Parts: sequence; structure tokens; C-alpha cells
Amino acid sequence: MDGEPLVRWYWIGDHLGYLRDLTLDHAVISLVPVLIALLIAVPLSLACARFPRIYQPLSAVFNVVYALPSLAVFVVLIPYTGLATRATVMVPLTFYALAVLLPTAVDGLRSVPDSVRQAATAMGYGPWHRLSAVELPAAVPYLMAGLRVAAVSSISLAAVGALIGRGGLGYLFIDGFQRTFPTPIVAGIVLIAALALVTDLLLVLARRLLAPWALRTGAAR
Repeated sequence: MDGEPLVRWYWIGDHLGYLRDLTLDHAVISLVPVLIALLIAVPLSLACARFPRIYQPLSAVFNVVYALPSLAVFVVLIPYTGLATRATVMVPLTFYALAVLLPTAVDGLRSVPDSVRQAATAMGYGPWHRLSAVELPAAVPYLMAGLRVAAVSSISLAAVGALIGRGGLGYLFIDGFQRTFPTPIVAGIVLIAALALVTDLLLVLARRLLAPWALRTGAAR
């Protein structure tokens, strides 16, 4: 890259549509797995809270999955999900997000004191009413904190999928490296950082809307 300027602005101006499409693709393959993981984590955390013995084995399994190199997992999945498909990238990202969300959801449910549960029962709350009115709201700050970590991690890891043909903004890194042209690389870094920042800010806003009381108590900051 000797003699090549770090950014050629005309290239960015000529490829705005291309950069927009890559950003949208990156958002889908990185954030949809987080939403799927959330839908799985909530009922799993409820089961773990009710039956504590299953939590440690589940947590150990997901911790092992989280420790696996993402590229290796992508390659292993190719025979089953195909090369250059969204599923090949999204399936591992779902498990990675689940490894983050499950502990935070369980911690949130465990944060409700027994005295509060007993008071809700004494007021006539049945199990489902108590769950929806007391336990799940208490877990919201913890879940949102876990979502922030899972979403930012997923946005970063999704770029690795470009090595197997489906990585959104990760294509820019490969393109820039192969052509000894730093502008796409810089654009990819900036766009991934911007996507992560916007996502994190939206989750912070969602937390303020869903659990305003947590701001006063400082829960799960």
C-alpha cells in the first residue's frame, strides 16, 4: 500500500449504494441471531430459575460453544447449510449470543427477592401474573445489558463470514487486502463501528423506556 492514500473519497462517493447494501446485509446476519437468541434465552432462563440443577450444565455447554473459533464453526457448518449462505453465519452467531444472554437473564430472574415474590402471591398474583408483572420486569435491565454485549459482539464477528462468502461489510476487508487498496478497509471499519454504536444507543434507549425505574436504582449498569 506504499504511496496509496488512506482514503480515496471519490471511491466512497461512487459506491454509496454498494456500501448501503453491505451494511443492511451485515445488520441482518448479525442482529437477527441476537433476536433469535433472546427468544430462546427467556424460556431457558425461566427453566433454569425454576430448576437450578440444569443451569450449570447448560451454561458450561454454551461457554464451550462461545470459546470455539467462529471461522472453524462456519467451515464445519458448510456441508449442512451451504457455502455463502446466511444460515452458515447466523447459526453460530445465535449460539454465541445465547451464551451471553442466558446468564444475564438468569441473574435478572434471581435478582427478585423471595420476599417480593411472597408479597405478590399474598396479593393474589398467580404464577403467570407474578412472572409477567414482577419477575420479567426485574430481569429487563439485566437482559438489556446482555443484549448490548451480544449485539456488539455479533456485529464484529459477522465480518468473519466474508471468508466463507457471506460476511456483509467483511467483504470490504477482503476486497481492500486483495487489491492493496485501503479505502474499502477503512470504510468497513467505520461502518461496522457506526452500526455497533447505533445499535448500542438504540438498546440503551429501549432500556430507558422499558425499565425507567432501573435508572434510579442503578440496576445492571
